[in-house]
Amino acid sequence: MDIRISGHQVDTGAAFSAHVRERLGAMIEKYFPRAVSAHVTLGVAPYGQFSCDIVMHVMADIILKGGNRGETAHLAFDGAAERIDKQLRRYMRRLKDRHGPGADRAAERAVNAVLDNADYKVFAAPEDAEAANDDAGDHPLVIAETRVDIPETSVGDAVMMLDLRNTNALLFVNSMSGDHNMVYRREDGSIGWVEPRKAAASQAVGSAA
Repeated sequence: MDIRISGHQVDTGAAFSAHVRERLGAMIEKYFPRAVSAHVTLGVAPYGQFSCDIVMHVMADIILKGGNRGETAHLAFDGAAERIDKQLRRYMRRLKDRHGPGADRAAERAVNAVLDNADYKVFAAPEDAEAANDDAGDHPLVIAETRVDIPETSVGDAVMMLDLRNTNALLFVNSMSGDHNMVYRREDGSIGWVEPRKAAASQAVGSAA
């Protein structure tokens, strides 16, 4: 896994960098050996504290984030790393609960299934359009998905994937029905599930009547 360490108005130092690589390396080896990358940013917080933010790409389309403050750089990082560790433990526990015996292999398949999931291109608003209107909100960035693989999974596993992804919705193929379904996060924090109607079946019933 590629681990990047950077400091914002603070020197990370060799000891801190070694501690970060050792902790994250052990964590990934335990849970997801094929994790893509992690970026650790150390900064200065109010009241003489340090802030640390971790962004970890567990898979190509699953991003975990953890942040913390502490009196020392090591304490700030350890707190942020613990948040990431809890998310990983929760995900693995849910996989085992779902799959029962052989859950470790199922977890590995789930992790490896979407390692190369999507390619994004970001296009800025045209310069003349920006000049014609001072309100930048009228010309937001356009993000075009040039390629995306839709996972085939159960509804329960789709909810787990949504829980780890940095997104509010997930389109997937329901492994039970073969139909495209969607799970999404509601404003109250609960999870919604969208399943399409059987249009063809409904039409057939109507014709028979």
